[in-house]
Amino acid sequence: MKAGLYQPSVYHALIVIFLEFFSWGLLMSPVISVLDETFGKNAFLLNGLIQGVKGLMSFLSAPLIGALSDVWGRKPFLLLTVSFTCAPIPLMKFSPMWYFTMLSLSGIFSVTFSIIFAYVADVTTKEERSAAYGLVSATFAASLVTSPAIGAYLGNLYGESLVIALASAIALLDIFFIMVAVPESLSETRHPEAHHLSKLSWEKADPSGSLRRIGKDKLILMLSVTVFLSYLPEAGEYSSFFVYLRLIMGFSPEKVAGFVAMVGVLSVAAQTAFMAFLMKQCGNKHTVIVGLCFEMLQLFVIGFSSEHWLIWVGGAIAAMGSITYPSISVFVSAHASPDQQGVAQGVITGIRGLCNGLGPAMFGFIFYLFKVDLDAQGMMILDKTPITIKPLNNTISTISRFIVPGPPFVFGGILVIAAMLVAIFMPREIGLKRPHSLLLARGISRCDST
Repeated sequence: MKAGLYQPSVYHALIVIFLEFFSWGLLMSPVISVLDETFGKNAFLLNGLIQGVKGLMSFLSAPLIGALSDVWGRKPFLLLTVSFTCAPIPLMKFSPMWYFTMLSLSGIFSVTFSIIFAYVADVTTKEERSAAYGLVSATFAASLVTSPAIGAYLGNLYGESLVIALASAIALLDIFFIMVAVPESLSETRHPEAHHLSKLSWEKADPSGSLRRIGKDKLILMLSVTVFLSYLPEAGEYSSFFVYLRLIMGFSPEKVAGFVAMVGVLSVAAQTAFMAFLMKQCGNKHTVIVGLCFEMLQLFVIGFSSEHWLIWVGGAIAAMGSITYPSISVFVSAHASPDQQGVAQGVITGIRGLCNGLGPAMFGFIFYLFKVDLDAQGMMILDKTPITIKPLNNTISTISRFIVPGPPFVFGGILVIAAMLVAIFMPREIGLKRPHSLLLARGISRCDST
């Protein structure tokens, strides 16, 4: 019998995602404060290194957790991933250094999205999956529409300690919901009668095995390169952008919350109506390319922007680009066999985890290289002017101040152009044109036969 209330549905996955990221959204302002208080002017660099360790942990663990969920079910791994992802929250005020240590180590299990997408694949048909994945990504965006504003408002009234306590309580509610209300999504015919590893080969779970499978199939290779090149700058941007708005562009906490709310609302619309329209009219491949175009454009707009209104324009464009990852996940799910959904999504999540490791470190290093540093008051230093760059040398100072205020964003835009070039040459609708080239299932079946 499946544990939980009612039958498994997409709505169970939506509630889990919403509560997890709503709790983290509340902490946007406290996280920036703790970073600034703990690391001072090296906040960008050290934040990049912390996020880098977390991402590399995710890369190493995602294939294993995905493969185990194909054997033992989704529910125990939803409980595990959400618990460890939210574990650092209560430590934020008690011990910042322990908070950052736990944040780094939590990357081992910070792969909730791969389990969620596998859960959704279990309870939907291929025809329903595009809309369902868009709904999951839209719910993630919706969780950030109001939570930063609520966190900033409560922080101003009652202090950041109350915000951290509230976020901890919501995280506990999410864990409790999984325990008592989320049914197992794997059918009885696919779920093992005993908990053992007979159905699990180490080749599926080994991260190096995932890389070997990528190299054996041209389509898998192209898709993985596309994910890597596009998500690397996105991960770097996500890790540093709100710090960039607050401490470099001079946005107030309320203005940052408003910006996030605007992007969140537009992302919900993009990942539901806009993505569904593109998938129907253009197909999966061209939907991915359109998403990459928007992502590239927003990185360039933000990278070259020194005015607040241009940052808002870049945020609106970024919301349109948020369709890229859910459309890629639909592509993966449609061409993986039903009993390989967890490991298939795990491979993609593993690539994202690698990006989550390298992207923040890349952005932090570029900020450091261009001497985008912070003083104790969170203002940028450049000859006592409010612009944010302390010169490394005259050339870099001039380029940074007058031409490229945000160098990492511009570099990220160049990487996304490379991702677009790879995506253009991917086969179109391969499930119809090349039935024997099932994404990941083909590589995995090879491994199972050895």
